[in-house]
Amino acid sequence: MQRKKILVVDDEKLIRWSVRQKLNEWDLDVVEAEDGGEALQVFPREEPDLVILDVNLPDEKGTELLKQFRNAVPDLPVVMVTAYGSIDDAVSAMRSGAYDFITKPIDFLKLQNTIQNALETVSLKKEVAYYKEKEQERSVPGKIVAADPAMRKIMQITRTIAESEAAIVLLQGESGTGKDLLAQTIHHQSRRKTGPYLVINCSAIPENLLESELFGYEKGAFTDAKHQKKGLAELAHFGTLFLDEISTLSLPLQAKLLRFLETQTFKRVGGLRDVEVDLRVVAATNQDLEAASLEGAFRRDLFFRLNVCPIHIPPLRDRIDDILPLSRHFIEDYNRKFRKQIKGLNKKAERMFLDYLWPGNVRELKNALERAMIFEQESYITPSHLPFQPGKAAETSSHSRRSSQNRAKAGTTMNLEEMERDLLIKAMNKTSGNKSRAARMLGITRDTLRYKLQKWNLEEADWQDPV
Repeated sequence: MQRKKILVVDDEKLIRWSVRQKLNEWDLDVVEAEDGGEALQVFPREEPDLVILDVNLPDEKGTELLKQFRNAVPDLPVVMVTAYGSIDDAVSAMRSGAYDFITKPIDFLKLQNTIQNALETVSLKKEVAYYKEKEQERSVPGKIVAADPAMRKIMQITRTIAESEAAIVLLQGESGTGKDLLAQTIHHQSRRKTGPYLVINCSAIPENLLESELFGYEKGAFTDAKHQKKGLAELAHFGTLFLDEISTLSLPLQAKLLRFLETQTFKRVGGLRDVEVDLRVVAATNQDLEAASLEGAFRRDLFFRLNVCPIHIPPLRDRIDDILPLSRHFIEDYNRKFRKQIKGLNKKAERMFLDYLWPGNVRELKNALERAMIFEQESYITPSHLPFQPGKAAETSSHSRRSSQNRAKAGTTMNLEEMERDLLIKAMNKTSGNKSRAARMLGITRDTLRYKLQKWNLEEADWQDPV
């Protein structure tokens, strides 16, 4: 461990000599200066860890020198040396930022304890600052790649909403599109960024425990309630509460959530008093909440309350311009993690990535690259280490607008999502593009139809084709 360096500034040679002897005994290095001018020359060159400074110097007051040292290095501990009984000098030194003071003749035991405490305090401050910086780095969301025009527009909308006073934001999109990352971005771009950011996955907690987790409970509310517990809604005061998978909430809890969103107040389980908070709620779902509300699975009034500032994140198959930039971003991350130097995808792998439908969206792309990075030994990722085959990638190409129709005509198997797309095209074709009639035919509202057409990126050219 490197020895600490102490600068001793005193015009009395005997005091400098005696202090040096003691400091060397305590495994400390010493630099000396006999006046203020010499100290100002020595200080920037030697960068001492602590300064022992006489208040009365022949060319400058020690308190003025103290201010200059502290301006240059704010956390520098300075121990002032004063004549016995010079209380005014000591008070002035402490007001100017001195760590402590000692009187002449010097009590070396006190000096040793003062130096030890001062150096430990500085070390502790540096350690705390280091861990705070690391914690802040971990809390800042990862980079959102937005090369595709649709995603760039979403990021502009996100920033506008984040900087506003909107208390509720609804994120909609398929699983794996990055709703959690966007929620973090909203928090860190808002005035609430210094407040807490708390997350609750509504589908991961049993229904009977979810209300307690969200709103907390009072002592004695139930058998195991030995003491009062604050819920996440209360702990997120002045910050952001992220409710993931909100579509899975039970109808009774939806009613309580609606009241909370309307009033920003709630009662703990077993409580009688309203608790008032100031926070932003970001809710996320991979379900069509409007369709769920029409079917009675989700409260209609809660849907309208959540839908004030909706953001729909398109699936990766509709963000083709993001596929290769995302790939490069994850390859850089995994190069650091796995200590590799892979330059990217080769041309065949790039074509496969662009042709593949990515049903698992960005999460699937990230996982595919992690697997490939583990096994790849060449400079570029090749198709041999990808978890899908070129033939399948071509078959499920997102560039082919008529793929689901062709498979239906050929009698091949279609999944539910492909069937939905096919039904939309057929309804729009049979009604000559009349959205109101098509919505009635499908048993949904016109707004839901418009949402689904946008979701599938369907345009007039798609339903003018013969079906």
